[in-house]
Amino acid sequence: MNHIITDEDGSARSRHQLQASIGEALREVLISLSTLNRQVGSRLALKDVDLDCLNAVDRDGPISPSVLAKSLGLHPATLTGVLDRLEQGGWVARERDPLDRRAVLVLSLRDRRAEVMRLYSGMNKSVRGICASYSDSELERIDEFLRSTAAAGRSASDELVKE
Repeated sequence: MNHIITDEDGSARSRHQLQASIGEALREVLISLSTLNRQVGSRLALKDVDLDCLNAVDRDGPISPSVLAKSLGLHPATLTGVLDRLEQGGWVARERDPLDRRAVLVLSLRDRRAEVMRLYSGMNKSVRGICASYSDSELERIDEFLRSTAAAGRSASDELVKE
């Protein structure tokens, strides 16, 4: 069954057309955020994978290198090189896990966080402006959609690893 959806301007689109439009919009988001991340990484002298790792450590850390490698889909040896660069640049530290002294945890160093936040401030300000035009219930739905989409991306990535 193909439902018809009426846009704000009164034009009608089928559910299929709307889903295709959302898919295209997600591709545009991916491209624009990838471009932004490359610009930020360039300013900070970080490779794309280094910035991805730094973001993951900042979000999830302290985190074990093996869990980090798995979450980023990186070979442990590759992650070691990334962590070496990030540690040398003063972005992260590797410390002994207080619960298991044999294990290591990676944590982000807050000293340089302001540098990263400054480079993302334009985007963050724009997102706050966009969010201001939505109701709380609409924002909850958008949040749910984005989190579900991120989970679908992780799942699809995990499936490719298994192949």
